Amino acid sequence: MQEDPSRSSTYTVPCEDYVHVVEFSPYDCGSAASLLAYGGNQYVVVGTCRFKEEDVEVEGVEFNTLRAFVHGVRVDALAWSPETRLDKIPQIIRFCTAAGDRKLRLFTSDLQNRHEVKEMEGHTSYINHVVFEPTEGKQMASVSDDHTCRSVELAFLLSPFPLVFSQLMVAEKKGTIRFYDLVTQQAILSLDCGQMPLMSADWCLTNTIKVGAVVGSDWVIWDITRSSYPQEKRPAHLDKAQLFRWSRANENLFSTTGCPGKINSQLLVHHLCHPQVKENDIAEGLYFAGCRNDEPGWLATVSN
Repeated sequence: MQEDPSRSSTYTVPCEDYVHVVEFSPYDCGSAASLLAYGGNQYVVVGTCRFKEEDVEVEGVEFNTLRAFVHGVRVDALAWSPETRLDKIPQIIRFCTAAGDRKLRLFTSDLQNRHEVKEMEGHTSYINHVVFEPTEGKQMASVSDDHTCRSVELAFLLSPFPLVFSQLMVAEKKGTIRFYDLVTQQAILSLDCGQMPLMSADWCLTNTIKVGAVVGSDWVIWDITRSSYPQEKRPAHLDKAQLFRWSRANENLFSTTGCPGKINSQLLVHHLCHPQVKENDIAEGLYFAGCRNDEPGWLATVSN
Protein backbone atom coordinates (compact mmCIF):
# COMPACT_ATOMS: atom_id res chain seq x y z
CA MET A 1 0.00 0.00 0.00
CA GLN A 2 1.44 3.36 -1.02
CA GLU A 3 2.04 5.80 1.82
CA ASP A 4 0.10 9.05 1.76
CA PRO A 5 2.75 11.77 1.18
CA SER A 6 0.82 14.20 3.38
CA ARG A 7 1.21 11.83 6.34
CA SER A 8 4.82 10.76 5.81
CA SER A 9 7.66 12.01 8.00
CA THR A 10 9.97 14.78 6.83
CA TYR A 11 13.02 13.40 8.63
CA THR A 12 13.72 10.00 10.16
CA VAL A 13 16.27 8.96 12.79
CA PRO A 14 16.76 5.18 13.20
CA CYS A 15 16.38 3.85 16.76
CA GLU A 16 17.34 0.46 18.18
CA ASP A 17 14.70 0.43 20.92
CA TYR A 18 10.97 1.14 21.01
CA VAL A 19 10.38 4.89 21.40
CA HIS A 20 7.76 5.93 23.96
CA VAL A 21 8.87 9.51 24.70
CA VAL A 22 10.63 12.19 22.64
CA GLU A 23 11.66 15.55 24.12
CA PHE A 24 13.66 18.43 22.69
CA SER A 25 15.34 20.52 25.38
CA PRO A 26 13.49 23.88 25.56
CA TYR A 27 16.55 25.56 27.11
CA ASP A 28 19.70 27.09 25.67
CA CYS A 29 22.43 24.49 26.07
CA GLY A 30 25.21 26.63 24.61
CA SER A 31 25.37 24.66 21.36
CA ALA A 32 24.24 25.54 17.86
CA ALA A 33 22.52 22.16 17.69
CA SER A 34 19.35 21.23 19.56
CA LEU A 35 19.41 18.65 22.33
CA LEU A 36 17.05 15.73 21.87
CA ALA A 37 16.29 12.77 24.12
CA TYR A 38 14.11 9.75 23.47
CA GLY A 39 13.16 6.99 25.86
CA GLY A 40 12.21 3.39 25.17
CA ASN A 41 11.86 0.13 27.08
CA GLN A 42 15.48 -0.12 28.22
CA TYR A 43 17.37 3.06 27.32
CA VAL A 44 17.28 6.84 27.16
CA VAL A 45 19.31 8.15 24.22
CA VAL A 46 20.58 11.74 24.28
CA GLY A 47 21.89 13.43 21.16
CA THR A 48 22.23 16.66 19.22
CA CYS A 49 20.07 17.43 16.22
CA ARG A 50 20.50 19.87 13.34
CA PHE A 51 18.22 20.37 10.34
CA LYS A 52 18.94 21.68 6.87
CA GLU A 53 16.73 24.68 7.64
CA GLU A 54 19.25 25.65 10.33
CA ASP A 55 22.47 24.81 8.47
CA VAL A 56 22.71 24.71 4.67
CA GLU A 57 25.58 22.22 4.93
CA VAL A 58 23.31 19.65 6.57
CA GLU A 59 21.52 17.24 4.25
CA GLY A 60 18.12 16.60 5.77
CA VAL A 61 18.81 15.97 9.44
CA GLU A 62 22.05 15.39 11.33
CA PHE A 63 21.65 13.43 14.57
CA ASN A 64 24.70 12.69 16.73
CA THR A 65 24.29 10.39 19.72
CA LEU A 66 26.02 11.75 22.82
CA ARG A 67 25.21 8.87 25.15
CA ALA A 68 22.78 6.01 25.68
CA PHE A 69 21.70 5.76 29.32
CA VAL A 70 20.63 2.36 30.63
CA HIS A 71 17.15 2.73 32.10
CA GLY A 72 16.00 -0.87 32.53
CA VAL A 73 12.27 -0.11 32.51
CA ARG A 74 9.81 1.60 30.16
CA VAL A 75 10.10 5.40 30.04
CA ASP A 76 6.71 7.13 30.38
CA ALA A 77 7.76 10.79 30.66
CA LEU A 78 10.94 12.83 30.39
CA ALA A 79 11.92 16.39 31.31
CA TRP A 80 15.11 18.35 30.63
CA SER A 81 16.80 20.40 33.34
CA PRO A 82 17.84 23.99 32.50
CA GLU A 83 21.20 23.13 34.10
CA THR A 84 22.14 21.13 31.00
CA ARG A 85 25.07 22.81 29.21
CA LEU A 86 27.36 21.72 26.39
CA ASP A 87 29.54 24.85 26.38
CA LYS A 88 31.05 24.32 29.83
CA ILE A 89 33.98 22.23 31.04
CA PRO A 90 32.96 19.75 32.15
CA GLN A 91 29.77 19.46 30.14
CA ILE A 92 26.62 18.61 32.07
CA ILE A 93 23.61 16.60 30.94
CA ARG A 94 20.71 16.49 33.38
CA PHE A 95 17.20 15.15 32.90
CA CYS A 96 14.54 13.26 34.81
CA THR A 97 12.37 10.35 33.74
CA ALA A 98 9.14 8.84 35.02
CA ALA A 99 8.90 5.10 34.57
CA GLY A 100 6.42 2.26 34.57
CA ASP A 101 7.62 1.18 38.02
CA ARG A 102 6.24 4.48 39.47
CA LYS A 103 9.71 5.86 40.16
CA LEU A 104 11.41 9.07 39.11
CA ARG A 105 15.04 8.85 37.99
CA LEU A 106 17.29 11.89 37.94
CA PHE A 107 20.23 11.44 35.54
CA THR A 108 23.37 13.60 35.72
CA SER A 109 26.37 13.07 33.43
CA ASP A 110 29.43 14.94 32.14
CA LEU A 111 29.52 12.60 29.11
CA GLN A 112 32.93 11.41 30.33
CA ASN A 113 33.54 9.75 33.70
CA ARG A 114 30.79 11.12 35.91
CA HIS A 115 27.43 9.40 35.72
CA GLU A 116 24.85 9.53 38.51
CA VAL A 117 21.31 8.21 38.77
CA LYS A 118 19.11 9.12 41.72
CA GLU A 119 15.86 7.18 42.15
CA MET A 120 12.89 8.80 43.89
CA GLU A 121 9.81 6.95 45.08
CA GLY A 122 6.49 8.04 46.51
CA HIS A 123 3.84 7.86 43.80
CA THR A 124 1.50 4.88 44.04
CA SER A 125 0.14 4.98 40.48
CA TYR A 126 1.07 5.94 36.92
CA ILE A 127 3.20 9.12 36.73
CA ASN A 128 1.83 11.39 34.01
CA HIS A 129 4.28 14.24 33.87
CA VAL A 130 7.44 15.67 35.40
CA VAL A 131 8.82 19.21 35.16
CA PHE A 132 11.80 21.25 36.39
CA GLU A 133 11.71 24.79 37.74
CA PRO A 134 12.68 26.56 34.51
CA THR A 135 15.47 28.97 35.50
CA GLU A 136 17.98 27.02 37.58
CA GLY A 137 16.40 23.57 37.88
CA LYS A 138 16.72 23.40 41.65
CA GLN A 139 13.17 22.12 42.12
CA MET A 140 11.17 19.44 40.36
CA ALA A 141 7.51 18.43 40.42
CA SER A 142 5.60 15.36 39.25
CA VAL A 143 1.94 14.42 38.97
CA SER A 144 0.29 11.02 39.00
CA ASP A 145 -2.93 9.06 38.68
CA ASP A 146 -2.74 8.72 42.48
CA HIS A 147 -4.11 12.32 42.47
CA THR A 148 -1.01 13.80 44.07
CA CYS A 149 1.53 16.38 42.96
CA ARG A 150 4.96 15.91 44.54
CA SER A 151 7.59 18.64 44.70
CA VAL A 152 11.26 17.80 45.22
CA GLU A 153 13.97 20.24 46.36
CA LEU A 154 17.05 19.18 44.41
CA ALA A 155 19.43 21.62 46.08
CA PHE A 156 19.35 24.52 48.49
CA LEU A 157 19.10 27.65 46.37
CA LEU A 158 20.95 30.71 47.69
CA SER A 159 20.32 33.56 45.28
CA PRO A 160 21.00 37.30 45.64
CA PHE A 161 18.08 38.04 43.35
CA PRO A 162 14.49 38.59 44.58
CA LEU A 163 13.10 36.10 42.04
CA VAL A 164 11.55 33.09 43.76
CA PHE A 165 9.85 30.21 41.97
CA SER A 166 7.22 29.40 44.54
CA GLN A 167 4.00 28.78 42.62
CA LEU A 168 3.02 25.57 40.90
CA MET A 169 0.17 24.95 38.45
CA VAL A 170 -1.53 21.56 38.33
CA ALA A 171 -4.17 20.69 35.72
CA GLU A 172 -6.74 18.00 36.52
CA LYS A 173 -8.52 15.87 33.94
CA LYS A 174 -11.90 16.73 35.45
CA GLY A 175 -11.50 20.28 34.12
CA THR A 176 -9.95 22.19 37.03
CA ILE A 177 -6.58 23.94 37.11
CA ARG A 178 -5.18 24.75 40.55
CA PHE A 179 -2.29 26.96 41.61
CA TYR A 180 -0.34 26.12 44.75
CA ASP A 181 2.07 28.08 46.91
CA LEU A 182 5.02 25.75 47.50
CA VAL A 183 5.95 27.53 50.72
CA THR A 184 2.58 27.18 52.45
CA GLN A 185 1.51 24.14 50.37
CA GLN A 186 -1.92 25.72 50.00
CA ALA A 187 -4.07 26.28 46.92
CA ILE A 188 -4.18 30.00 46.06
CA LEU A 189 -6.19 30.06 42.82
CA SER A 190 -8.26 27.79 40.60
CA LEU A 191 -9.54 27.93 37.03
CA ASP A 192 -12.55 26.09 35.62
CA CYS A 193 -12.77 24.78 32.04
CA GLY A 194 -16.51 24.31 32.23
CA GLN A 195 -16.21 20.92 30.54
CA MET A 196 -14.05 17.80 30.48
CA PRO A 197 -11.78 15.97 29.85
CA LEU A 198 -8.91 18.42 30.21
CA MET A 199 -6.00 16.77 28.41
CA SER A 200 -3.20 19.33 28.62
CA ALA A 201 -2.47 22.80 30.01
CA ASP A 202 0.44 25.21 29.76
CA TRP A 203 1.51 28.43 31.48
CA CYS A 204 2.68 31.23 29.20
CA LEU A 205 6.21 32.17 30.28
CA THR A 206 6.25 35.32 28.13
CA ASN A 207 3.09 36.65 29.80
CA THR A 208 2.36 34.85 33.05
CA ILE A 209 -1.25 36.03 33.36
CA LYS A 210 -2.11 33.71 30.45
CA VAL A 211 -2.93 30.03 30.82
CA GLY A 212 -3.99 27.82 27.93
CA ALA A 213 -5.41 24.31 27.70
CA VAL A 214 -7.14 21.82 25.45
CA VAL A 215 -10.37 20.28 26.69
CA GLY A 216 -12.50 17.96 24.60
CA SER A 217 -11.87 19.14 21.03
CA ASP A 218 -11.45 22.83 21.96
CA TRP A 219 -8.65 25.13 23.06
CA VAL A 220 -9.33 27.57 25.89
CA ILE A 221 -7.35 30.51 27.28
CA TRP A 222 -7.60 32.37 30.59
CA ASP A 223 -6.46 35.74 31.83
CA ILE A 224 -5.98 34.75 35.47
CA THR A 225 -6.39 38.37 36.64
CA ARG A 226 -9.93 38.58 35.25
CA SER A 227 -11.95 35.41 35.83
CA SER A 228 -11.76 31.75 36.74
CA TYR A 229 -13.57 30.96 33.47
CA PRO A 230 -11.91 31.09 30.03
CA GLN A 231 -11.83 34.39 28.15
CA GLU A 232 -11.44 32.62 24.80
CA LYS A 233 -12.61 29.23 23.57
CA ARG A 234 -12.56 27.83 20.06
CA PRO A 235 -12.82 24.42 18.38
CA ALA A 236 -9.46 23.03 17.32
CA HIS A 237 -9.73 19.38 16.28
CA LEU A 238 -12.48 17.16 14.88
CA ASP A 239 -11.46 14.45 17.32
CA LYS A 240 -10.29 15.13 20.85
CA ALA A 241 -7.33 17.46 21.32
CA GLN A 242 -4.28 16.04 23.06
CA LEU A 243 -1.66 18.70 23.77
CA PHE A 244 -1.35 22.49 24.26
CA ARG A 245 1.95 24.40 24.21
CA TRP A 246 2.71 28.13 24.27
CA SER A 247 5.50 29.58 22.16
CA ARG A 248 8.50 30.69 24.21
CA ALA A 249 9.02 33.66 21.90
CA ASN A 250 5.54 35.12 21.36
CA GLU A 251 2.72 35.36 23.91
CA ASN A 252 0.06 35.16 21.17
CA LEU A 253 1.41 32.03 19.50
CA PHE A 254 0.62 28.47 20.59
CA SER A 255 0.16 24.99 19.17
CA THR A 256 -2.28 22.12 19.72
CA THR A 257 -2.28 18.50 18.62
CA GLY A 258 -5.03 16.00 18.00
CA CYS A 259 -5.01 12.46 19.32
CA PRO A 260 -2.36 10.31 17.61
CA GLY A 261 -3.81 7.51 15.50
CA LYS A 262 -6.95 9.38 14.49
CA ILE A 263 -7.62 9.89 10.78
CA ASN A 264 -7.53 13.67 11.07
CA SER A 265 -4.81 13.97 13.71
CA GLN A 266 -3.00 17.25 13.16
CA LEU A 267 -0.52 19.65 14.66
CA LEU A 268 -2.09 23.12 14.52
CA VAL A 269 -0.29 26.41 15.11
CA HIS A 270 -2.53 29.25 16.31
CA HIS A 271 -2.11 33.02 16.65
CA LEU A 272 -4.55 34.89 18.86
CA CYS A 273 -4.56 37.89 16.51
CA HIS A 274 -4.72 36.00 13.21
CA PRO A 275 -6.38 32.96 11.64
CA GLN A 276 -4.74 29.56 11.88
CA VAL A 277 -1.09 29.78 10.86
CA LYS A 278 -0.18 26.27 9.82
CA GLU A 279 -1.25 22.68 10.12
CA ASN A 280 0.59 19.40 9.68
CA ASP A 281 -0.64 15.84 9.78
CA ILE A 282 0.59 13.72 12.65
CA ALA A 283 1.77 10.32 11.53
CA GLU A 284 -0.26 7.47 12.98
CA GLY A 285 1.32 5.93 16.05
CA LEU A 286 3.24 9.02 17.15
CA TYR A 287 3.22 9.32 20.93
CA PHE A 288 3.22 12.69 22.62
CA ALA A 289 4.70 12.94 26.09
CA GLY A 290 2.14 14.93 28.03
CA CYS A 291 -0.39 14.61 30.77
CA ARG A 292 -3.18 12.07 31.03
CA ASN A 293 -4.67 13.50 34.20
CA ASP A 294 -2.50 16.28 35.53
CA GLU A 295 0.21 18.54 34.25
CA PRO A 296 2.38 20.90 36.32
CA GLY A 297 3.83 24.26 35.36
CA TRP A 298 5.87 26.98 37.06
CA LEU A 299 5.58 30.71 37.58
CA ALA A 300 8.21 33.12 38.88
CA THR A 301 7.02 35.51 41.60
CA VAL A 302 8.79 38.46 43.13
CA SER A 303 9.20 38.41 46.90
CA ASN A 304 8.99 41.60 48.93
